[in-house]
Parts: sequence; C-alpha cells; structure tokens
Amino acid sequence: MDPLTIIEKFYKLNTKLYQVLVEHSRIVTEKSLDIAKNLTHLNPDIEFIKTAAMLHDIGIFMTRAQSIDCRGDAPYICHGYLGRILLDELGLPPEYGLVCERHTGAGITRKNIISNSLPLPQRDMIPLSIEEKIICVADKYHSKNPKLADKNTTTHQIIKELEKIDPEHAKRFSIWAEEFNL
Repeated sequence: MDPLTIIEKFYKLNTKLYQVLVEHSRIVTEKSLDIAKNLTHLNPDIEFIKTAAMLHDIGIFMTRAQSIDCRGDAPYICHGYLGRILLDELGLPPEYGLVCERHTGAGITRKNIISNSLPLPQRDMIPLSIEEKIICVADKYHSKNPKLADKNTTTHQIIKELEKIDPEHAKRFSIWAEEFNL
C-alpha cells in the first residue's frame, strides 16, 4: 500500500496543503521509525508504522486551519476522527484509521470530550497499540504550521504545552516519553 497514492485521492499535487501534509508526515514517519528502532523488545510493526505515520493527518483538508491552508468546514480538532472515516471508507484495515483518530493531543478521553463540549464522537480516542503510541508521540515533535515547522521542540516543551490542554494529556505523554527513552 502506497500512502502517497492514498493521499493523492484527496489532495492536489503541488498545492501548499499537499506539501505541508506530506512534509509533516515524512518527518513524523522518520521520528516514529527512530523511536521504534529503540523498542525492538516491544516488537513494533515497522511496515505498519511507515504507512500509518504517513496517513495519520489525512483528514486535515476537511477542517479549518488557515495557517496551513485547510479550508474545510469542521474544527481542526476533528481531523483525526475524520481521517479515520476516510480510511475506513477506502476499505483499509481499521488499524490505520485508529491511528488517525487516536493521535490528537496525547489521545482524548470521552470525559475530555464531554467536559469540554468538544465536537467529537463521545468515545475514548487514546492510543492503545505500541504503534499508535509511537506515532502519537512522534507527531508532537513537529508542527505543520510553517511558522513553527523548523523549530526544534523538546520533550519538556511538549509536556508543558500538553499541561495547558489537560494534565492527563501531559501525564500520558510523559509516561510514553519515558518508556521510549526520549
């Protein structure tokens, strides 16, 4: 399965959004593979990671995010579950869509969704598999926003940003970062 072929079903080549998505996805894939190579004792599926990391943000075009040229109707926080719907409708194995849905923040709980009135389906969307956790963690080290894309983000900075969203997000990320020796 070629992730670029799948991406090109929804994104026009040589557009700003295509370039932002593919560049970010390549960086996240590279970071995911770097993390995975140090976790051989957990037996991560490297081939799955290569494809799933490239597809994790496929739903962004359906959302509003002017800084990266997303002109969809949904709030940006919806890009994960919308990506899952896209991949499920294409008939991909469900594990790919789950990466999309579960990578946002450090996962989002049903409780978070309800208490913050988030425009998301009311279910837990937290990474469960080692591959989901790796991609979720890797994603936090690179921003799609062109103003921040070249910034080197540290684990400490990510934790501080996640604490602003919710202490549980920061705690989850901290556990994974420690487990992954980041």
